[in-house]
Order: sequence, then C-alpha cells, then structure tokens
Amino acid sequence: MTATEPALTALAQGWCALSLLHGRIESRIERALQSGHGLSVREYSLLDVLSRQHDGEGGHLQMKQVADAVVLSQSATTRLVTRLEDRGLLSRYLCPTDRRGIYTDVSEAGRKLLAEARPTNDAALRDALDEAAKNPELAPLVRAVESLNAPA
Repeated sequence: MTATEPALTALAQGWCALSLLHGRIESRIERALQSGHGLSVREYSLLDVLSRQHDGEGGHLQMKQVADAVVLSQSATTRLVTRLEDRGLLSRYLCPTDRRGIYTDVSEAGRKLLAEARPTNDAALRDALDEAAKNPELAPLVRAVESLNAPA
C-alpha cells in the first residue's frame, strides 16, 4: 500500500479528525477547569482515577497503572502526583504488605475539589461535543463517543 492509496488517505483523514476532536475537547475542558477550579485536565484526570481506588484486593493502583490511565509517562505521573501532594490534594504512604510499594490516595480536600470540578468537566465536555457535532467531519465521531455508554 502506498501513501497515496485511497484507503490510507481515508485512514489518515480519520486519524486527523479524531485528533482534532480530542484537541478541541481537551482545550475546552482545560479552560473550564483552570478558570473554575485551578486544575489542569491531567490533574483532574489523576484525581478522578485515584478517587476510584478502594481497599482490598486489587484496590490500589500501581504508578504504571495510574500513568496508563492518565496517558502520561511514569515520570510525568510521579511529578504530577508530587504537585498535587504539595497542594494537599493527595497523600502517599507505604503499602502495608510490601514496603517497596507506595500508594497514593486522594485527600479530603482533593475529593472536595474533584466533586466541585466534576460538573464543570462534564459541562465543558458536553459543550465541546455539541460544538463538534456541527462539523460534518467530526459529527460521526461525536455520535460514536456518545454511543459508547448509551443504554442498550
């Protein structure tokens, strides 16, 4: 297959459309979270992922799992955790059964900020999707996103 074949061109166009949609959504959410709550998209995502942890088997995430969930490298995730810990939004402690492991939990202040920011995140996401749906190139992707968790 060469770079000028129609299938590859369509694939590349699809990827560009997906990238454009992602960028628009992330930009809209970033502005809303920063102005309303002093959080970046990555900080919000990290708090959200960590808030879903629980005690017990498989309840706490390893840093690699957290990094994968927020789509960052492990070193970038560690820096992000440190920033949020410095702001009092997270705490770290040693795993009680494996002293080499470190757990990260959302603090009460972090849970409060996350709860306050969640409606802002959701509204910005909805606004971004509604705006993107007006673009014929992006409308099919918006429908696909909206259908992912639609009731059967």
